Amino acid sequence: MNEINKVIEQLEVIHTRLKLNIPERKRPIYNQINIDNTRDVIIYGSRGVGKTTFLLLKSLNKNFLYFSADNPLTYPYSLYEISETAFLKGYDGVIIDEVHFAKDWEINLKAIYDSFPDKFIWVSGSSNLALKTSKADLSRRFVNYKIPMLSFREYLYLTEGIELEPINPFDFDISILKKLKDKNILSLFQKYISNGIRPFFVEGNYCERLEGILEKSIFFDVPFFVPSVQDNHLRIMNAVIGHLLLSPVPTINISKMCSQWHISKEKLYNLLFVMENSEILKIVRKKKDKKHHFTKGAKIFLSDPSMYYCFGGNTGTVREAFVVFSLSEKFKIYASEKEKEYDYEVNGIKIEVGGKSKKPKKADFVISDNLDIPVGNRIPLWLIGLVY
Repeated sequence: MNEINKVIEQLEVIHTRLKLNIPERKRPIYNQINIDNTRDVIIYGSRGVGKTTFLLLKSLNKNFLYFSADNPLTYPYSLYEISETAFLKGYDGVIIDEVHFAKDWEINLKAIYDSFPDKFIWVSGSSNLALKTSKADLSRRFVNYKIPMLSFREYLYLTEGIELEPINPFDFDISILKKLKDKNILSLFQKYISNGIRPFFVEGNYCERLEGILEKSIFFDVPFFVPSVQDNHLRIMNAVIGHLLLSPVPTINISKMCSQWHISKEKLYNLLFVMENSEILKIVRKKKDKKHHFTKGAKIFLSDPSMYYCFGGNTGTVREAFVVFSLSEKFKIYASEKEKEYDYEVNGIKIEVGGKSKKPKKADFVISDNLDIPVGNRIPLWLIGLVY
């Protein structure tokens, strides 16, 4: 018992350090997630979006202990043992970061939940797939919230201090744009989309950090959710990413890739499914398609548009990748049933994506890059970034 108490003391020091380094300007989306009085919470989202900062911020005035399940200090003990020791020491709650790194984490969380009904348990994970595949039915016990990647609206607040309300880009009061009249909005948007979609951009070395996150997602997160992952499968996932980075057409040839890598279609579809749920990929389906393991959808994008810039990809794909990235956080977005007429359908609205001279075909709106203000039914690409 003395040893685990020493570990708790070390975790307390780490917790204090982290609280002292919470950034002064916080993501606006944090204000939209109220967990103050919620006993059991799972916060999920891609790596590097600010889940840890959110949980630390929400616990500042609470008697909670924070620790990360991927910290080697915790390895000799179960989540239950660490939490029980913290509660016996007088803590009202625990914050467990990267919970899926702990052995038998689902069973332990259920046991903590059942054994300490008056204590708070807040946890985070890099994928909601963990929740869906949980053996302990945690979805019935825990409330879950997603923290998405940074929107352009939030980026404007963090870098320029400009506060804007989220908008519906297809129906909004254009007067809100007066707050931006003295800003070079296209320049700011370019900085955001190439080096600012995750909040750690403020720390510098954005692309290097993004590369590290992608590597961790593939080599550490995905294996938790795919049975018997082999080295060949990890290389295949890198191959999928590499292909999507460079291809002018946002999709992959399933048969060709299976033949090239000597893998079954079932295994490849399963890898795509996990990569989607780990927010590495964004798969866009047609409305009539059902979301299941065995589909590659109509189009596949890298979920983070800044990857195309950081990794020397085909930036011509970025327009559509960004539209899908932003709109899918608030709307249902489907690939067109008739590509000659429009690109996507969003809540019954047909949209086309392209440059300033792109023709609308039969779309209701055209989303164009290199456009600073809305003109008629033509919407600037950057404006889509104000959706959330």
